[in-house]
Amino acid sequence: MSRRDVIRMSDDEIADFIDAQKTLTIVSNGVGGFPHPMPMWFARDADGSIRKATYRTCQKIKNIQRDPKVTLLAETGTEYAQLMGVVIYGEAEIVDDYDLVIDTLLRAGGATGLPNDPEEAAKVRESMHGTASKRYVIHIRPQRIVSWNHAKLKGTY
Repeated sequence: MSRRDVIRMSDDEIADFIDAQKTLTIVSNGVGGFPHPMPMWFARDADGSIRKATYRTCQKIKNIQRDPKVTLLAETGTEYAQLMGVVIYGEAEIVDDYDLVIDTLLRAGGATGLPNDPEEAAKVRESMHGTASKRYVIHIRPQRIVSWNHAKLKGTY
């Protein structure tokens, strides 16, 4: 078994690791071919896809309109033996859906979605109208995932 095989996370470990993160860095292909990395809050769907809400006129949107290939990164650890991370490669879809923007903003902020009470849900939607109406959702379906957890090496390098 290779070191790569030893440190690779299982699908469940990857899901747990991503769910424990607040931020994923999205890297789009920027102007002049330079990578454009930006940390963003996100929501992960049950199928493993990732959603991020962002302003309609931002550079990420322009980059994705030009080239939908993106990379997502989450990493943690300050010592070699603690390093953990996940890289997700995929194509981004820009979604213009007001309700999906609201759901994405709520879930990325730590909520589970709109309240069940219709009156409370209407209040939340109204309070978010100003920002939600100015945003798109970036939806990424993973095509390839690379992961590492150096703790699995148990101190042997």
